[in-house]
Parts: sequence; C-alpha cells; structure tokens
Amino acid sequence: MTGTTHSAANGQEPTILIAGAGATGGAFGTYLIEAGRNVTFLLRETRAERIRAEGLRFVSPEADRTNSVSVITAAELERSRQTFDLVIIAVKADGLDAVLDDVRPAVGADTRIVPFLNGMAQIDRLQADYPGQTLGGLVKIVGTVKDGAVHQLTDLAVMTIGDLSGDEVPESVSTALDVPGFRLQVIDDIVGGLWEKWIFIAAAGVVTCLFRAPVGAIVDADGRAHVLRIIEELESVAAAASHPVSARSHEMTVSMLTAEGSEFTSSLYRDVTAGLPSEAEHILGDLARKAAELGVDTPLLDLTLVQLRAGEAQRRP
Repeated sequence: MTGTTHSAANGQEPTILIAGAGATGGAFGTYLIEAGRNVTFLLRETRAERIRAEGLRFVSPEADRTNSVSVITAAELERSRQTFDLVIIAVKADGLDAVLDDVRPAVGADTRIVPFLNGMAQIDRLQADYPGQTLGGLVKIVGTVKDGAVHQLTDLAVMTIGDLSGDEVPESVSTALDVPGFRLQVIDDIVGGLWEKWIFIAAAGVVTCLFRAPVGAIVDADGRAHVLRIIEELESVAAAASHPVSARSHEMTVSMLTAEGSEFTSSLYRDVTAGLPSEAEHILGDLARKAAELGVDTPLLDLTLVQLRAGEAQRRP
C-alpha cells in the first residue's frame, strides 16, 4: 500500500523521520518526542529490535529516562511507502550512502530534508538528489552512546538550520523543531555556518590527531604556537572559498584549542585511537581537496592526513 503524509499542510502535527538514534539523533529526537512531536526513528535491524524491546534510554544532565518510541527499518519503510514531512539525517558521514538509499521511499514532493553531517560534500550530494528540498543544518552537542543508551554529557544543545539559498525556512519546519531541551536557531547564512563548523572540527581533528593528545597536554608541551598556525591555515581555506570565519567563531576555536589543562579531544581523535571507523576523509580529506582546488597550501593538514591514512593502512588485514 502506498501512503503519503501532508500533515503540515492540513494543520496536523508534521511527521518527522530521524535516520539514526545515536548521540545526535537520539538526543534531539528524545526532546522532540517529549514535546509531543510525531517522530519515527529509521534504524538498522539490530538497533531497531533493541529499542522496540527496551525503549530509547536518554541520559541528559537533568534526567535519566527511557521512552517508548516509534521505530521503522528500511525494509519496512520500503513496504509501507510512507512519506514524511521532515526527514532528519543524523548519521556519520560514512553511513550517508546507505542512508540515502534507505530514506528514498520516505521523501515525497513536499518533504524537507535536514542533514546533520560533518563537512560540506554531503550538502552537494543531497542537493543533487533532492533539489530545493534540502535545508542546511548543524548541531552543537556533546554526547555518546554507551550500552545502547544515549548520553548528553554537557548542557550544550543547539540546533541551527537555514535555507541554503537564503530564503525563509518554512514555518512548519521551524515550529516543529522549536521545543524545550535545546535551543533552535534559524539563520540566513547557513552555508557560512556550515563552513565555520567544518573549520572548527577540522582544526580540532588536526590538532589532536597530529599531536596525539588532549588540548591541555599539547599546550603544556609548548604547542600553542603550532595550534595557532593550524587554525590560521584552515581558516585561510574558508576565506578563499568566500566563507571567511567570523571573529567570534575564530575566538571560540582559539579558546577551546589552547585552553590550559583542558582534556578536550576531537571525536575524530577518539575514533582513531579506539581503532573505530572515522570521518577523517569526510572532514580532513574533503577540506584538503577543496584547498587544492582553491590553490591554498595546507601543509599541516596534509601531514595529518598522511599520518591518519598510513595508520589506517596498517590496520587493514
């Protein structure tokens, strides 16, 4: 049976499909559910079975709770042919190819898609597949998944969205996403915002992966000047791409990556040191390719990529 949804147009609660129930999808999805939003999670079979049986546990700084949530697998979505008003993609970049195939039945002519993925290549990919339906989105949250439960580790929880062409975000989308638990920002220059996040996570990745230590230890080892050179190098790529990093964002990056005694490490560093699949190519590799296209020299970025690629090659059987 083919089903369609036009909830927003009919004044009903918009239907929201969230691909992924990890640290990002699980946290923001829980806040949306607790605010009464009509949310379904698109999950792999194993994760779907566990959440159906146990519920989705979410541990925030304020509370530890488990919610019964609506779950669907790719096979079930394919059979139902149900479309959704809003599709949120909250998986790591290396899962994008599979997710794009999985969500295709859920995307109707009026569906809006919001990807929360690192880097910019995924935006081009989604716009090519769904021109005019893809919004820009980024989130700020510190979280992890442990024993199947989603943990939000700090009070920071911000979602930022915007139209990639600078037009207004549909009111139905901004209203649906404006709930207690996190701060929603709707901005005009979402592309600039995406570039600023990309440069920050790339800088954090280069600093911690190149020197193989938390920020505080790097600073204690007289690394501050090197950290500043890394930041300057990567921000020069954004400037060459006509998306210069704002003074506020620059100051935030410098503050976080030069803080004495800080235990901060990037998620890229944590994945690499744990021997897990990482987003090195999606974050750093894509940025290096963009820099080459723009004629910007990035020796410290390139050096880090050599180290990460060599390490990855050694881990392969």
